Amino acid sequence: MFRVRWLGRVAYREALTLQRGLVPSSDDHLLLLEHPPTYTLGLRADLNDMLVPAASVGAELVRTDRGGQVTYHGPGQLVGYPVVTVPGRRGGGLTDTVAWVRSLEQLVIDALADLGLAGAERHERHRGVWYGEAKICAVGVRLSRGRSMHGFALNVDPDLSMFEHIVACGLPEARVTSMASEGRRVSMGEVVDAVAGRAVEQWGSDGWERQSVVDPVGGRLDASAFSGGHALSDEADGVTAAPVRLTVRLAQAGVGGGLALATRKPEWLRVPARMGPEFLALRRTVDGLGLTTVCEEAGCPNIFECWAEGTATFMINGERCTRACGFCQVDT
Repeated sequence: MFRVRWLGRVAYREALTLQRGLVPSSDDHLLLLEHPPTYTLGLRADLNDMLVPAASVGAELVRTDRGGQVTYHGPGQLVGYPVVTVPGRRGGGLTDTVAWVRSLEQLVIDALADLGLAGAERHERHRGVWYGEAKICAVGVRLSRGRSMHGFALNVDPDLSMFEHIVACGLPEARVTSMASEGRRVSMGEVVDAVAGRAVEQWGSDGWERQSVVDPVGGRLDASAFSGGHALSDEADGVTAAPVRLTVRLAQAGVGGGLALATRKPEWLRVPARMGPEFLALRRTVDGLGLTTVCEEAGCPNIFECWAEGTATFMINGERCTRACGFCQVDT
């Protein structure tokens, strides 16, 4: 199964941890996202190619295990991380890195053409996708035991001045461009759709699915999953009082006419809340470490008994479960 995920804006280190967690999986994944301003150093990077301290321009500096040298990631740039099984040369066990890089480049070239920016191509000496003499997409990968990590970074409409603080990809003479700079102003959502479509053609022959953290209709980030189940208000600060994510999940589960939360429940439905010292100790540990538990997210009535015995079930990827089982109340 090939699984496409649009994750919105994710810190670089968090995305790297997620990739590493997916590598042992038998499924193939494509993570599509943006990063906050970040400079990354590949395995061949020279620190002299960082012309200013990253912090002085509001960016983070991260050394990573991809191939290549120094590059920039930031808002307005679509980053794609395919975590997939890469076939070996002539069906053998040795992966062909050059062929893999070329396949990523071709995917981006085809997606750009779909979006009306024809003419993007490979460079005869350098990796990535180029538009004329300027690089529009960087490619840096890592292959280990037939599985891929890292991938490509396509400039949709980023702040190109951030590239002026580095020798991008170790090429002092190279210019960097973007889709917007070349006259194609499209939304990030349109680019995600184009790239995802081409990726499904390439890797989805055995079945595929796509999920997103963004409402596919309104395009607004569903931040309730990251704000205790509440939706962000349109004002500068504060959240709305209604736990809208929970309400939506209840509606999806067919629970439309439940009792109001303030209504007294029948005795047979009520579970005694036995909050003894053992329960409270585990609760302090969970809260102190900022952990997310299935016990709380699913509203499990056995939480008092289990926690009193020192047992809790954690969601290692945060507040949302990737299984998306239709019968379960845990957020997806």
